[in-house]
Amino acid sequence: MLWMGGVYLGSLATLLLNSFFYLDGFTGLVVRRFTLSTYQQLFTPSNMDIVFRTAGMALAVTLATIILAFPLSYYMSRYASKRQKGLLYLAVLLPLWSSYLVRVYAWKLILAKEGILSWFISHAGAQGLLDALLSNPVIGGSSLSLSPIGIFVVFTYVWLPYMILPIHAALERVPRSLLEASSDLGAKPLQTAWNVILPLSFPGVVAGSIFTFSLTLGDFIVPSVLGNSSFFIGQVVLSHQGTSGNIPLAAAFTMIPIVIMIVYLLIARKLGAFEAL
Repeated sequence: MLWMGGVYLGSLATLLLNSFFYLDGFTGLVVRRFTLSTYQQLFTPSNMDIVFRTAGMALAVTLATIILAFPLSYYMSRYASKRQKGLLYLAVLLPLWSSYLVRVYAWKLILAKEGILSWFISHAGAQGLLDALLSNPVIGGSSLSLSPIGIFVVFTYVWLPYMILPIHAALERVPRSLLEASSDLGAKPLQTAWNVILPLSFPGVVAGSIFTFSLTLGDFIVPSVLGNSSFFIGQVVLSHQGTSGNIPLAAAFTMIPIVIMIVYLLIARKLGAFEAL
């Protein structure tokens, strides 16, 4: 309670307070006077383009991870033997044992001009797919710049385990008797999946989406290491806080993911997703 109330919530309150200050353009110092000018600066077309780009990417990554995670989680919970389940658990968790930076830089090597994926796509005659992944394959001879599709692929890979584990845990709690009853009553497999399995596993989907959506919203490493000049919220916060020293604007940008997640959690609670967690 001391940590949550004094440190975590206190830090968020400090961020909110700083977002109502402003940076003096002449002295470059933060003026600690209440004003809405920072939020006026925030809601400019260029800044809102960054917000929509980041939120759109977070939504796309969340949907993709759900589509990929659900079949695998269902197989693990219903059909895999104990040995297979152990191996699949290991395969899901193994990437999390390595450093996040290592995984990101590994993708940089995979997608480099001399990387294995670029080599395979080029020799397979799918140059269009390579062009879709890479924005500028080589800049200055060694740097890599991914297109939004390439960034999306890396984000999906990085956050996929955080979706698989909650969905699998939710599917493990679905009684087999309900599936058998649905089949006995004449329901087809797709009807059972839609009317029985999906509603009962929905809390796990919501739990996983909280991770993938929020982590994508605030991430700045993947866009910084692999992205192009199109900024995401995390990069903007880092730039304003570390380079330009515009802490009020950085704090105002930080409030956007917080507000988005609050609205998302309220909607999830309204849908009853937390009742079975």
